[in-house]
Amino acid sequence: MSTKSSRFDVEWWIVSKRVIYSLVALLCLVVVASGVGLYSWLYGNPFKSGATEIHAPAGARFVSFDGDVRVVRAQTRESLLARSDTQLYPGDIVQTQADGRARIQLADGSNLIVRPNSVVTIRDNTSMEGGQRPQVRVAVARGQINVRTEQQPQGGSNIVETPLTKNNLAGATGASFDVREDNTEGIRVSDGQLETTTRGGVKTTVQGNEYIAFNQQGNIKSRESLLAIPQLLSPHDLAKISATDKGATSVTLRWVRPQTGTPRHYRVEVATSPFFVQAGKVTERDQLEATQFGVSDLRAGIYFWRVRAVAASGQISEWTEPQKFTVVVAGQGSAEHITVTGVAFEFIGGNIYVARGRTQPGNTIRINGRETLAAADGSFQLQISVPKAAREIIIEAEDSQGTRRDTRLDFKNSDE
Repeated sequence: MSTKSSRFDVEWWIVSKRVIYSLVALLCLVVVASGVGLYSWLYGNPFKSGATEIHAPAGARFVSFDGDVRVVRAQTRESLLARSDTQLYPGDIVQTQADGRARIQLADGSNLIVRPNSVVTIRDNTSMEGGQRPQVRVAVARGQINVRTEQQPQGGSNIVETPLTKNNLAGATGASFDVREDNTEGIRVSDGQLETTTRGGVKTTVQGNEYIAFNQQGNIKSRESLLAIPQLLSPHDLAKISATDKGATSVTLRWVRPQTGTPRHYRVEVATSPFFVQAGKVTERDQLEATQFGVSDLRAGIYFWRVRAVAASGQISEWTEPQKFTVVVAGQGSAEHITVTGVAFEFIGGNIYVARGRTQPGNTIRINGRETLAAADGSFQLQISVPKAAREIIIEAEDSQGTRRDTRLDFKNSDE
């Protein structure tokens, strides 16, 4: 009797846990990818709107500037002189010196004017959903700015911060913010409205034709009707006044009281510089109750004057735009001594150029509607706009006696 036996040989694989986990993870990825593919096939790309929702513009840009205007880059802390093609990004700081002034356009179309001796930071300048929700935020550390907003789209915001307040500007609003050296502040709203929040959390709405002042603790000190800017009467802009035989004359400055507000007195300044820097001031007079002021012993030369009003509450109006007059000596008119040499045009971008050259110190140089004063060494620099079809540039030089001389130079456009 024979016995048969049946035997099955089975080989077992020894598999590590790492391989098992990898296979499970791969299976999960396949399932997720299949689900996303099916969802996209049925409903479209779920990331399409999010990919284009946030749009950062090229940067805020200078529309114009005069004098010493500097930009401190947020990332490198590098300080550079402003140019027409300089872009301003979040965190960048704009600094104006005593003769500096700049106009900046932001992402929402608003215009920001930075006055002399001011420090302003561009905190935010972005837009979302293809530019439909612009977010603009600037901070004033020192000095004065003027802001003019356009109509605001839904979801957009334009915010101005100061050490004592946070201000949300509505569309079509004109306002100025003044951060003073004594740590007090003032807000003027000419039209439109804004909502201001104090450092203590108190909110209030400031309407057009209103002025609000804050003390050093950030509390509201006063609130009243806006004190408007006086209107200058005479001498009118670009007036020429003849000096006496002794080479000097007296000039009576006249102006009209503000159309709104009640001024208590006025302040008048006369200078040889359109920026009214201290070194160029001829006279300054405060506490004037009348609307005129006489300046005596003005020698032949070019002068600028301006006025502002002060209310009994301490509210101060903005300065009038400077007006210029020239005191000339009879019998002087030869322009042979006026020269303009070494002129060069540096292309900046678009139709913007910087003209540089030399003339006699103190001469006024005018090119294409803009003007500047020659420095003590006779050098001048002026940013100008030149039409593309221009083939010739006319440079007008005027000395301190009001004598003028034109210099014509051939010009070649950078596109040619």
